[in-house]
Amino acid sequence: MQTTKYDNCIKLIETNIVNGIIAGLISTCLMTIFEIPFWRIWGIEGILEWHENQTLTSKLKRKFTREECNTVSYVEILILHFINGVLASIIFPFVYLFFISILFRNDYPLSILLGIVYGILLWVITLLPIHKPITGLSMWNHPLGRGPVIVSFCGHIVYGTTLGLIIKALL
Repeated sequence: MQTTKYDNCIKLIETNIVNGIIAGLISTCLMTIFEIPFWRIWGIEGILEWHENQTLTSKLKRKFTREECNTVSYVEILILHFINGVLASIIFPFVYLFFISILFRNDYPLSILLGIVYGILLWVITLLPIHKPITGLSMWNHPLGRGPVIVSFCGHIVYGTTLGLIIKALL
């Protein structure tokens, strides 16, 4: 049986999704490792993404159990963190292929640059507009100062850099 263009396209899509998931798991893991020392210093409110996840899980528990939930659940925080990281990474191989096709380049400096830009865009699109509505704390007037914003931004650069390097290696 001969493979058709359709079969090849489906195979390419499947491969890119799997590569995105693999890269997302590793990238999110490295971002998390980067954030741990700062969490030890500032606690949950010092890691913006984790604080959002904690607030969301507390609200969900309260809604479904009708009980107050004031304890921090790191398992739930990290599950949400990894779900977000993997979902965001699934798109990146397609973005990467698009840019290397129009730029006629496929090298590591470009993959790093694309990853960093992607990480920063994720930060701007997914964190900036939702942090205060979810947690009640302003990123720009945070009780812990500028540190949490800087750590979050740098964490997304770690995520994006890793994502770019892994996708380059896998494609």
